[in-house]
Amino acid sequence: MTQTPRAPWSSVIRTFRMLVVLSALAMLGASSVRAQLPLPIGSQPFGKTYGEWTVAYWQWALGIPYAQNPWANDPTGAFAGVGQRGPVWFLGGTLGSSAERTLTIPLGKYIFMPINQWIFGATVFDCDPSNPGVVCDVPALQAAAATNTTASTTLEVAIDGRQLANVRQFRAASPGAFSVTLPVGNVPEVGFGAPTPAGTYFPHVSDGYWLMLSPPFPGQHTITVHVVNPFAGEYLITYNITVPRAHGFLPDNLTAGGAGADPDAVAPAARHTSWGALKSYYH
Repeated sequence: MTQTPRAPWSSVIRTFRMLVVLSALAMLGASSVRAQLPLPIGSQPFGKTYGEWTVAYWQWALGIPYAQNPWANDPTGAFAGVGQRGPVWFLGGTLGSSAERTLTIPLGKYIFMPINQWIFGATVFDCDPSNPGVVCDVPALQAAAATNTTASTTLEVAIDGRQLANVRQFRAASPGAFSVTLPVGNVPEVGFGAPTPAGTYFPHVSDGYWLMLSPPFPGQHTITVHVVNPFAGEYLITYNITVPRAHGFLPDNLTAGGAGADPDAVAPAARHTSWGALKSYYH
């Protein structure tokens, strides 16, 4: 008796996956599949609220030396991979300037990103030690952060060409005060001349508008952020993001030499400014 030839198991799996993808495309449309919607503001991805993720963001951003800092000193995206670890990838934001950044994010990463973000506290010229003689009062810091946050007159975000509606619903503040650990060559000290040698400092508070995005599908993605705020000015940030397919999966980027970073990139020279100008940038 002859047997009907069977397709290899791997072929069956590939066919099944293709049917699933085609069904999704048929029901949702290609553009709907590509554009990633943010997680609800009340969600708790990986056990943290949006407010708790803002704390993690600032501890990441201020925990990286100025020379390769993906928030304070990265006009092109060359340092986007520095300090990234775990299931969530932080997009850096800026110090209030416009920028266009090109980067690669590993497949499967959630993205936590600022729209208009503020930090007030011990290392950012609000109170001791960065503002000597001024006692750090947490309620006063929270009130100042809230004032700067709600002053924004324009908050626009587009993800793969689709404008996000009701951006103001994504406001989140830190649940109380938190500490940050500054490295040698830290942003406040090197970038702005603060008396903040390496060490752990308390207190700080965070406020602002933020997004947690589900993992983007493989391919090319563009996210744009446009903000007008009287304390920060006007800025436009464009993120050109590549997410590799499974066969090109990239590991976490833990150093400047990792994927998404240029190990030969030259950091711009440190810039110093007054306290008043700094606060208009520090968001």
